Amino acid sequence: MNGHFVKRYGVPLVLLALFLVFVVWLNQVEKVPLVSREGQTFEKGVVTEIIQDNIQPGGTRVGEQVVRVRMTSGELKGEEIVTTSSSGFLFGAPCVEGMRVVIMQSLAGDTVVSSVYSQDREFQVLAFAAIYLIILCIVGGWQGIKSSLSLVFTFASIIWVYLPMVYRGGSPFWSAVAVCAVTTVVSMWLLGGATMKTLVATAGTVAGVVLSGSFASAFSFATGVTGWNVSDIESLMTLWNTSGIQVGGLLFSGLLISSLGAMMDVGMSIASSMTEICAQSPGISRRELFQSGMRVGRDMMGTNSNTLILAFAGSSVSMLVLDYAYDLPWLQIINSNNIGIAIMEGLSGSFGVVLSVPATVALATVLYTLPQKNKPAAEAPAIQAE
Repeated sequence: MNGHFVKRYGVPLVLLALFLVFVVWLNQVEKVPLVSREGQTFEKGVVTEIIQDNIQPGGTRVGEQVVRVRMTSGELKGEEIVTTSSSGFLFGAPCVEGMRVVIMQSLAGDTVVSSVYSQDREFQVLAFAAIYLIILCIVGGWQGIKSSLSLVFTFASIIWVYLPMVYRGGSPFWSAVAVCAVTTVVSMWLLGGATMKTLVATAGTVAGVVLSGSFASAFSFATGVTGWNVSDIESLMTLWNTSGIQVGGLLFSGLLISSLGAMMDVGMSIASSMTEICAQSPGISRRELFQSGMRVGRDMMGTNSNTLILAFAGSSVSMLVLDYAYDLPWLQIINSNNIGIAIMEGLSGSFGVVLSVPATVALATVLYTLPQKNKPAAEAPAIQAE
């Protein structure tokens, strides 16, 4: 039993240990302060009284609320302070008694300057994330548990691998490719084990991601739409000047990460379908297997392409509604940077999905029909997938 465990999990555990060492080293980074936050903290509190409200007869809010808050964290924990809330759409909160809020405060001796930053949503956010993972595990069983581990690993890789790599001055594009490759290998291994199916699905996913990035680069070269045309470029320029971050590549790296899920879906679905075809028809020829795989892939192209285009279009709905309301001319709309970026993201992701289909099918066709050692090709099983 121990020998079997070491044989099956020994290499993955060693690789995981090396990966963790790399992550710890990667996060040993000194961040350049962009703004002075000396003495400023964010603490939790509960609204106990609305001293002065700012709601108008029509239901709108103008100005600030004055509220009393009992602090539940920080140096003033247990004390009550009187502070203000802007009740705006981006900052502050329309406070009511009993609401849990986050207080932005600055302490200087006995002087306290504070305001309500936002409603405290930490518990709700974590609770909904936990509920999702629990339901995923219940519905999916053992596969659901492995899917949860895969999701957690992917999220952690973005936070503790991709971000510090970019902050250290690495290429955002190739950092994203590396993170996508690592998360794909781990996710596919968790879901499919160390099998030929996993290898095919992983290779097809990485191929789709690279092809998507290549199309985005070509689109950028042809249209002049780059990562320097994003709406928050002024803030990003500060990072470029202070930390040397390659902000121009952030747009393309974000596109790769956004499309990774669809690529993984295509890769695993095709690899799994072709595995089943080989299992049911061991003597199938390469030509027939390729044609069967393409038929499966074509059915997936439309739905996954729509998924990506609709996802990027959905993230741009506010902008599209404003354009429609202002009745902007066609030439202005089609040549605006924001529309160009949205089009590039939707088309590039879909381009990667479409081309990952023949790439995955071709690789599966070759690997699944390799004859086993010491057996004639005609007698060899088409695949030892699992």
